[in-house]
Amino acid sequence: MRLREWDPGLAPEAELRLWLDAYNEALTADLPHDPLWGMTSLRGYLSVTMPGQRRFSWIVEEDDTGGGTAPLLGVGTLLLLEGMGVIEIVVVPKARRQGVGRTLLAAAARRALREGIRQLGVEVIGGTTAVDFYEQHGFRWAYVEMRSLLDLRTVDWDHLRDMADGVVTGYYVEYHQGGLPESILNAYAEAKEQRRLTPPGDLELRPSSYSADRLRSSIATLRARGLHPHIVLAVHESTGWVAGLTEVVVPAQHPTRADQYDTIVRPEFNGLGLGRALKARMLLELRDAEPQLREVQTWHATENEQLQQVNDELGFRADHEWREYDADADELTKLLSDVPT
Repeated sequence: MRLREWDPGLAPEAELRLWLDAYNEALTADLPHDPLWGMTSLRGYLSVTMPGQRRFSWIVEEDDTGGGTAPLLGVGTLLLLEGMGVIEIVVVPKARRQGVGRTLLAAAARRALREGIRQLGVEVIGGTTAVDFYEQHGFRWAYVEMRSLLDLRTVDWDHLRDMADGVVTGYYVEYHQGGLPESILNAYAEAKEQRRLTPPGDLELRPSSYSADRLRSSIATLRARGLHPHIVLAVHESTGWVAGLTEVVVPAQHPTRADQYDTIVRPEFNGLGLGRALKARMLLELRDAEPQLREVQTWHATENEQLQQVNDELGFRADHEWREYDADADELTKLLSDVPT
C-alpha cells in the first residue's frame, strides 16, 4: 500500500480512469441504486475550484508500481473553504478496515494544519461503514438531512403544470439555462443572502455565493467542472426584487440524475406558494432541456416539515439519511500520530 499526493489536473488519463473505477466500486457498495459516474468532464470536476479555494488530493495504490497502472485502494480530497477544510474519503470495499481510510484521513488532517485550518467537516452517508469510521476517529455529529429522489417517469405532469401556474399576481417567473444575465445578478445575490441571514444549521460544506462577483465565479466554476446549471426565479414586479429562486445542476459525470441546489424564498414573500410553484416550473423546464434525465435528488433538514410537504407533493420520496460531522484537525492529527507520514 502506498500513499501518493495526486494532482487530477495533470494526471495521465489512465490514472483518472483508475480513480473512476475506485469511486464507482465504492458507490456500488454504498448506494447500489445510484447511477455510476463517467469520464466526461471528470478532470475538471476533480481539479477546478472557486477563486480563493484550494483542493488537495491523494490516492492509495495497491503497490509501488510508480506507473499508475495498479488498481487504487482509496482516494481522498481536502477542500479548503473559508475557515474550514472539507474532507472526502472513498475506499473500495475490499480494502476497508485495512488502514487505507486512516492513511488518507491523516494526510488530510496534517495538510489542514499546515494550511492553518483547524475545523474539519465531512459529509457521511447514513447506514454505511463511514459512520463508524468517522465516529471512531472523534468526529462529532453536527447535522442531519434526508436525501429524497424524484423518479421523473412517475410524475403527474398535468398536476405539476397546475402547481407551476400557481404564482400570484404581481410576480413574473424567469427560467435561465447555463447561467444568469448580468441584469439580474445583483438582485439574485440579494435573495441568496437570505440563506446566510437565516442559516439552516448545517456546516456550510459547500461554497455559497452572496454577491454578483461571486455568482459570476460560481457559474464559471460550475461549467468548468461539467455541472450545467438551471435556474428558475420569481421577480416581484413593483420592486424588482428576486422574491424566490430554485437551482438544479445536471452533472456531466452522471447526466441521468440532477442535483437540486438552493431553493430560497425571501421572508417578505413567504406564504404565497412561490417555492412550490418555482420547483414545479423547474421540473417542467428540465423535461424539455434535459431529455436524458431520469431522476432529481434533493436534500433537506429532517425537521423542515414545510419543505418536506412541498417535496412530497412534487413526488419526491425519502431515500437516504445524510450526516455532517466535524472535528478539530489538531486533535485528529494527534489521534492519528501512529500513521506514517
